[in-house]
Amino acid sequence: MLLTMPPPAPLAPFVTNLYWYDEPLDAALELALPTGRQQLIVNLAEDEQRWYDGPGFARVHRLPAATVSGANAAPLCIDTAEQRQVVGVCFRPGGGFPFFGTPDATGDLPLDELWGRDGATLAERLRGYPTPRGRLAAMAELLLARLRDRPAGPDPLVGAAARALERGLPVATVADRLGRTDRGLARRFAAHTGYTPKRYARIRRFQRVAAGCAALPAGAVRIDWAGLAATHGYVDQSHLIHDFRTFASVTPTRYRPRAAGMPNHLPVASG
Repeated sequence: MLLTMPPPAPLAPFVTNLYWYDEPLDAALELALPTGRQQLIVNLAEDEQRWYDGPGFARVHRLPAATVSGANAAPLCIDTAEQRQVVGVCFRPGGGFPFFGTPDATGDLPLDELWGRDGATLAERLRGYPTPRGRLAAMAELLLARLRDRPAGPDPLVGAAARALERGLPVATVADRLGRTDRGLARRFAAHTGYTPKRYARIRRFQRVAAGCAALPAGAVRIDWAGLAATHGYVDQSHLIHDFRTFASVTPTRYRPRAAGMPNHLPVASG
């Protein structure tokens, strides 16, 4: 079950939605693909979160139950059975900055390193609410309380840049329209999102292509990859393939998400 909730009005400039995910799945590895968007993820099924890398994904990294996503630009390998009950918050570009500061460029961060006791006890507190909606409402209230302590809103320049980049405008054009140099925009954008404008634009373009591919019925349509590359502003088909390898670790023809509604969750083939 996936339940989403729009944020209360005071949170709307910072947050796109809050969500509750509850689905008992067999243990299996899958890749969580980068989205360019920061998230707060609280695992209620276990007291930690784990991700895997190295040969055969044998190396395990352990984090507390509540973590804040960093500026991930590569897929993250997780175990589906571990994160079967999750409360999450999806932030707008730069929307997490007032709550967490600059996103970490090297990976996810334990929430207790940023919020102290509030972060360390968050999972336990949310488990105390008997319903999914109660947990989402409690998460929203906690964010609102922290917003009252730090009333600064999201940087409007960063939001404007992100919207322009989403439309596929070149970084130089975006900087010029906002009255900034390329370098000045890059510094400000990275401070609030963790990404350079160029990296953010690449990830979001990949996301648009991946979402369209995930929505197609399996085997029902033969995709014109060269045409798709041209439509989305890639130099050529090899350029598109390069981004799929970078952000999904597979070629476009091998991109098979777990479900049409979950384009960023890619099962890891066994063997």
